Amino acid sequence: MAETAIDYGAVFKALPGMVALLTPELVYADVNEEFVRVSGRSREQLIGKYLFDVFPDNPNDSAATGMRNLEASLYRVLATGERDTMALQRYDIEDPERPGEWQKRYWSPVNAPLLGSDGKVVLILHRVEEVTELIRARGSSPGNRGGRAQVLEAELYTRARELQELNERLRQAHSREREVALALQEAMLPAPRQVGNHPAAVRYRPAVGALNVCGDWYDLVDLVGGDRIGVAVGDVVGHGLEAAGVMGQLRSALSAASRVAAGPAQALDVVGRYAHVIDGAESATAVTTFIDCDRHVITYSSAGHPPPVLVHADGRTEFLDQATDTPLDARPDPIPRPQAETTFSPGATLVLYTDGLIERRREDIDTGLDRLAHSLREHRAQDLETLADTVLLELLPPGGATDDTALIIVRL
Repeated sequence: MAETAIDYGAVFKALPGMVALLTPELVYADVNEEFVRVSGRSREQLIGKYLFDVFPDNPNDSAATGMRNLEASLYRVLATGERDTMALQRYDIEDPERPGEWQKRYWSPVNAPLLGSDGKVVLILHRVEEVTELIRARGSSPGNRGGRAQVLEAELYTRARELQELNERLRQAHSREREVALALQEAMLPAPRQVGNHPAAVRYRPAVGALNVCGDWYDLVDLVGGDRIGVAVGDVVGHGLEAAGVMGQLRSALSAASRVAAGPAQALDVVGRYAHVIDGAESATAVTTFIDCDRHVITYSSAGHPPPVLVHADGRTEFLDQATDTPLDARPDPIPRPQAETTFSPGATLVLYTDGLIERRREDIDTGLDRLAHSLREHRAQDLETLADTVLLELLPPGGATDDTALIIVRL
């Protein structure tokens, strides 16, 4: 049997329930037939018009919040690229046949993003179900009419408003905690600088629209004994102030241990033992490299972290993955961690990063590693600051990653 082509335009128009497509400017791009019928507005009165010009708040109700709540929900969808289900809303609309007369209406809205090929929100699908009659019917059974019906209607609306206000307070509290945690993290991480005689570029990008921020860190230290430097990155599972505090403790511990340890494996052994006594350090990962620029040797060890990349002067990329072990606190009685070495020529570039740079949902991690290697090969001739920006531009999603990203690049 031949496949029948589906007319999705006709499907959209026939969808049950009120459905509209809004542009990022909150202008009606299209509406289905049910939206036209229930709203009492023609397509000509809707398409191409700004949402809140068509449906403003009731000017006779000083406590009206429907427009403000809907606007906040739509902008959250644009900012996060995630679906937003709203609490029950009272949103009065003007009677299209009696200008100046407003009808008390209740709605249950859901707003969902439609993403383009670049990952950005190109349209918002605004679906709304009118529940006015349902609310009134709940109080209109025999013996429950009149005053009791009005009380029930008011109570349902009051509970919905309380839920909306609570959600808004939670969002504001999370936003404030995020700002404080980011400020704390910035204060604890070392400032970008040259380490030894070698230029370095560092970048940190917090997660977008997610809670798991402030657990990533990086460090650069001068080691004793000739032209030797240590470069490390790590990742703490968690979010907010707690993750930022744990991050600061582990970074400081590794920085101190690196200055006295015989090698990177021993430094991670010390930090692993320390991680066992820190609440919130569970499953934390780190990788550290000791670079001997006199001998042109990199010694490295990883505690459950993605491998550093060494870009040789001829463009060849090498993942430093021969000394990978479990996360820092994985063993109650730690045993010596593995350690490996590799050589380099002057002009090589060493890149350390956290998993936010390479991991994507529903994508194998090797795909992200290949993408990173390709970007570094293609742009290895750039100066370090430009290279760091280029790598982030090419590897992070256009709207930002859902996990923190730390990146450090050193020219050897």
